[in-house]
Amino acid sequence: MGPLQGIKVVEFCGIGPGPMCAMLLADMGATVLRIDRADPGDFGIKRPARFKFTNRGRKSIALDLKAPEDLALALDLVERADAVMEGFRPGVAERLGFGPEECLKRNPRVVYGRMTGWGQTGPLARIAGHDLNYIAITGAADAIGRNGQPPTPPLNLVGDFGGGSLYLAMGMLAALLEQQRSGKGQVVDAAITEGTLSLMTAHFGQHAAGEVNIERGTNMLDSGSPFYDAYECADGRYVSVAAIENKFYRTMLGVLGLNPDDLPPQMDRKGWPILRKAIGERIRTRTRDEWCAAMDGLDACFAPILTIEEVEGHPHIKAREAMVNIGGVMQPAPAPRFSRTVPDMPTPPEEVGVSAREALAEWGIPADAIAAWEKRQGGAR
Repeated sequence: MGPLQGIKVVEFCGIGPGPMCAMLLADMGATVLRIDRADPGDFGIKRPARFKFTNRGRKSIALDLKAPEDLALALDLVERADAVMEGFRPGVAERLGFGPEECLKRNPRVVYGRMTGWGQTGPLARIAGHDLNYIAITGAADAIGRNGQPPTPPLNLVGDFGGGSLYLAMGMLAALLEQQRSGKGQVVDAAITEGTLSLMTAHFGQHAAGEVNIERGTNMLDSGSPFYDAYECADGRYVSVAAIENKFYRTMLGVLGLNPDDLPPQMDRKGWPILRKAIGERIRTRTRDEWCAAMDGLDACFAPILTIEEVEGHPHIKAREAMVNIGGVMQPAPAPRFSRTVPDMPTPPEEVGVSAREALAEWGIPADAIAAWEKRQGGAR
């Protein structure tokens, strides 16, 4: 089930944004076969398979792509696929023999998605990097953090997963739609830097209009404003205040017991230190849960800041079943939701190659080719 039911994707394994993109496609019903390295080397993450959540929903096979026989098997899978995805440095896939030219020659319909940090060309293209490096040159890293403090790494959500995984998934889906009309494949070149720049579009516009300061932690959405920030409560826990609109702001102040007429105007930046002090002192008088109970049901743009351990128990998360049990481990549910083509629940992440024989048969690989692969592996896996 799922809107991508019937779509077959070959995933040449990588780390971070690649598996996340493959998980998104699998969560929506695509049949994704993950080709892992026979020797994972630096790609190996020493964590039990059931906790590698972004590997869920798909089978895998271990291949040595430097071995002609294994490369031939990989290309046989490409011939049967609607899409291929890889996340190697520029030129690596070509050197190993499964680059876009070779794959499109074998399967002119295939959508070839590729993920890099810097892009396929440019002076940094072949230089090593990670999420923080990629978002650093886009202006995003410099804009995130409190005033007077260094930029704050926002996990790897902005670059790897936001500018990377989501943009590659969107690009591949667009190319698959076009493939249905033209019958032709193409290359989708997703660079994390460029996806992050795209995410920054509105911020660049605001800066061009003179609406935001280049100094971080001084603007409305970067902790600069007292009505859009995190505040510590009496118990050391935190709440989020995001009451931008005046009507929500006045509601929040009312619950806090503050009279807006006794305070500087909300949008008067010169008065923000006074507002911050008043709001912060009042919030520190009660616990997080006491404040949340007081704000419950009100349009005050107020919510608790939960730890990862607390998320599953939040009433809204529970009501929406936004956390689900897959293989005995609670984890985020597939998103978004579909009214008619509802995807099946993802299968748990598997150890590499556990279902390889079954997967090869499902993909139509002849029995003798499967037997030859098993012999190279030293027996069935």
